[in-house]
Amino acid sequence: MPLAPEYEAMFAQLAAEPAPKLSELTPAEGREMYRLMRPVNEEVPVGSVEDRVIATADADIPVRIYRPAGGGPHGIAMNFHGGGWVIGDLDTADAVCRRMSSDADCIVVSVDYRLAPEHVYPAAADDAFAATCWVAEHAGELGGSGKLAVFGESAGGNLSAVVTQKARDENGPRIDFQLLAYPVVDHDFNRPSYAENGEGYLLETESMAWFWDTYCPDPARRSDPAASPLLARSLAGLPPAMVLTAQFDPLRDEGMAYADALAAAGVTTQAICFEGLVHDFLATAELFPCSRAAFDQAAAALRAALA
Repeated sequence: MPLAPEYEAMFAQLAAEPAPKLSELTPAEGREMYRLMRPVNEEVPVGSVEDRVIATADADIPVRIYRPAGGGPHGIAMNFHGGGWVIGDLDTADAVCRRMSSDADCIVVSVDYRLAPEHVYPAAADDAFAATCWVAEHAGELGGSGKLAVFGESAGGNLSAVVTQKARDENGPRIDFQLLAYPVVDHDFNRPSYAENGEGYLLETESMAWFWDTYCPDPARRSDPAASPLLARSLAGLPPAMVLTAQFDPLRDEGMAYADALAAAGVTTQAICFEGLVHDFLATAELFPCSRAAFDQAAAALRAALA
């Protein structure tokens, strides 16, 4: 299927006003660019928004808590933002979290985990797991129903997958569902989707190399399951999963490989590759009908899992 018309128009506009490649920027410059790409949209309806800080042994972790309108209790979904573990924050995830809280009728706890290069691997994974444990322990105080899910985009999908494995292996909380949107699950760039989509479709091979080099500068550690969850010794016993990928995304094949591996391990898994779409498509759900249809499927699955 060809690229969706909405994205064709977007890429034509970007080509007319070329910007520096992410790999050419400093982390600070990349973070500012990402904030411009994914601004806060307070017009997206949600019941309430609250900023808090979770104190852990390693760090004070800012979180933003979104509650849907109407009475609770509600299921809780942890969100880990995308951005290659280097860029991204509570604001860049804000619009998606607002819409997901409203559409999935759940509490969303968005986690501002530590970023590289200031804090390299495994700081982000440790923060994601610590925040999830804290939320599980304080679910009643937060208005939770006892149901708990994790979701994230790209690097946030990586952290969501890692958290489910750590919860299984380290006596963590019960997680009822994992929603992985175009996740990074392996450090291998040799799959066909990298050759097909590694340039010209928003996320590029150069950017992924920059992310990995910044987040996990020791190549030997990139095969750790907490960095590349596809390489875990076993995926058995993990929570049911929905894995979303995009046709024109270099991460497409590793995401589908993870879905296949989960299913082979006996995990209930739904995998959808959205034709015509590119990486980061949940972020354009308020603008593009092609993305909104995908967002609606994801929100419906999360809503059902937390009901």
